Amino acid sequence: MAGLKRLLLLFPLLAGGACMAQALDLTVPGDADLTREEQSAAESYLLPTGPFADGKVPSIDVEGLVTRQAWRIEGEGLTTLKLLTPLRDQLQEAGYEILFDCADRECGGFDFRFNISVLPAPDMFVDLFDFRFLSARKKDGAAAEYVSCLVSLTGETGYLQLVTVGGGQAPTIEIGEIGAVTPATPPQPVEAAKLIEQLLGQGHVVLPDLEFDSGSAALAEGPYDSLAALAAFLNADAARRIALVGHTDTVGGLDPNVALSRRRAASVLERLVSRYEVPRAQMESNGMGYLSPVAPNTTEAGRETNRRVEAVLLNAE
Repeated sequence: MAGLKRLLLLFPLLAGGACMAQALDLTVPGDADLTREEQSAAESYLLPTGPFADGKVPSIDVEGLVTRQAWRIEGEGLTTLKLLTPLRDQLQEAGYEILFDCADRECGGFDFRFNISVLPAPDMFVDLFDFRFLSARKKDGAAAEYVSCLVSLTGETGYLQLVTVGGGQAPTIEIGEIGAVTPATPPQPVEAAKLIEQLLGQGHVVLPDLEFDSGSAALAEGPYDSLAALAAFLNADAARRIALVGHTDTVGGLDPNVALSRRRAASVLERLVSRYEVPRAQMESNGMGYLSPVAPNTTEAGRETNRRVEAVLLNAE
């Protein structure tokens, strides 16, 4: 298969005293070379299941055959997203449940990196500002297999660490050629009439074109069609009132997320006051943190959808 190399991870199957192996067969974009492999027949591994918080990385202690591999991947136009997405898709197709999926600062940055097990350099390299991680589990009755993937990038060289833990038979994954990852869709122009129609019809509407940096409450410069439409609606009648409500994904604890969602909603309110001259008395702001998701938080796309600010209609007369 041109430009692709399969990554083979072995799980043991003990039967009649003999040890046979089934391979978890994964494919990544680019040209991959195995640079390090360590295997222990009976070992425990702390599998990360959440971002660094309160001085530690939430983990579950899993036991069995532990295989650690480091791969170096060369290819033009590589990104950590292009490296991790095919692995995630293949694991899910094989019936694995994604337990945790994060990118650099969402994981906990420096603290996450240095509180998980990482193979040493030069076999594994982790750029603290450009890495992604996921952990996954597949259950078959009482038995379970676990996989963690850590990817990073330096220049056009990708680094991948795969850790597997399992004592049962794992399926072989037959995968065809992996195409390029489709980039995220940029915010689309907001049609003012439809935005206000949804606000009046449903009582709330997501302001879809707002942009915040990850972990930041500062609203980017804009301009934003959604805010212009909302301002025109409010300025047309002084009796109209709305609440601006911020929402986050599940990365981090509840209290920090509630605080962040409140600050983001407040930033939107201040922009409407300062740039669109909407009277402050017609608006209020608050935040729900991650308590009101509209998509699964197990994928980057789902987390992106959950990071939003909504306008809630309080009074239209």
